[in-house]
Amino acid sequence: MNNDIEVSVRSPNAYTLAQEAIRMMELHDVWPTPLNYEIWLYVAGDPESALAQEIRRLIGSGEKITEEISESLASKFITRMKLNDEVRDAGLKLTRELASVTDVITEAQKAQKVYNQTLLGAKDSMADVDAARLRSLVDTLTTATNKVIDQHGQLETRLSESSREVARLRKHLDQVRMEAMTDALTNLANRKSFDETLDKHCEGDDGNVVTLAVLDIDHFKRFNDTWGHQTGDQVLRYVASVLSRMGRPPRLAARYGGEEFGMIFPNESMASVERLLNEARQEIASRVLKRRSTNEDLGTVTISAGIAQREFGEDAFDLLDRADKALYQSKNNGRNMVTCAASTRKGVNAA
Repeated sequence: MNNDIEVSVRSPNAYTLAQEAIRMMELHDVWPTPLNYEIWLYVAGDPESALAQEIRRLIGSGEKITEEISESLASKFITRMKLNDEVRDAGLKLTRELASVTDVITEAQKAQKVYNQTLLGAKDSMADVDAARLRSLVDTLTTATNKVIDQHGQLETRLSESSREVARLRKHLDQVRMEAMTDALTNLANRKSFDETLDKHCEGDDGNVVTLAVLDIDHFKRFNDTWGHQTGDQVLRYVASVLSRMGRPPRLAARYGGEEFGMIFPNESMASVERLLNEARQEIASRVLKRRSTNEDLGTVTISAGIAQREFGEDAFDLLDRADKALYQSKNNGRNMVTCAASTRKGVNAA
C-alpha cells in the first residue's frame, strides 16, 4: 500500500475506510476476497487514483469485476505502487550512504589540506634551525603524517563498506523489479512485462522480425465453475509450465490475462512458431489432469492460439489486435487449434 493508506489503516480512520471499501464491493457484487479488499481499499482511500478511474471505466462499460479482472488490475496498478515504494526506500538508503561517503571524503580532504600546510610551514622553518628545533619539527611532521594515514584508512574502510552496501541495494532493486514483472500464480512474466517487451520489439523500423502468439485455455470459465478456483489455478500453472519451457530467453512467455497467455518470439518465422505452438497444444491436450485434493479425473485441457508476425511499421497495438483476431478464429472454428493471421499487405500470405 502507499504511505497514505498505510497510515489510514493504522489510525481511527481505518474502520471508516474498511466500511467504505466493503460498501463499494457489495454495491458492485464483488466478493470480499483478500485481493479484492486490498484493491478496494486503494479505491476508497484515493478515489481519483489511476486504479479507481480504471475501475469506474470498466463498470461504466458494463464489465463485471471478476477474479480475473481483479488480478489484472492488481498486476497493473498495485504492484507498480509497491515497486515505487521499494525503489523509493532503496533510493533513500542509497542517498544516505553516498552522503556518508561524501562526509568522509570531505574530512579526508580537510586533513590533507592541513597536512600540506604543515609541510609548507616545515619547509620555511628548516632554513635556519638548531638540533632541538629540528627534532620538534620532525615530531610535528610525524604526528601530521600519522593523522593523514588514519584518515585515509577510515576512508578506505568506509568506501569498502559502502561498496558492499550499494551492491546489496542494487541486488535488492533487481529482485524487486523481477517480482514486479512476474505473475505470482504462474511465475511467468506478467502483463506489464509483456506490454513493455512487445513495445520495445515494435519500436522503429529496423527490419527485425518478431512473431507474436496469444493463447487461451478453452472453456476455462466452465472448468472453474465446475471444479472451483483452486483447481482452476492448478490448470493455469500446468499450462504455464509447458509454455515456460518453450518461452526461455530471448523468447518471452507471459500470463496476459485471467486464462490468456502471450508469447513473443524475436527473429522467428511464423511457420516455426506455428509448429512450436502445435507441439505445446498437443502436449497439453495429451495429459489427463487429476484434482490434487481428491484425485478425481478432471479430463483434458485444450488451448487455442492465434499468431501474427509484425509487418513493417506496425505498432504493438495493431500487432496484438491481429493476433487476437486469429485467436478468435481458432475459437470460432472449434477450438484446440492454432491460426495464423493473414498479412495486411496485398499479395502477401501468412507464412
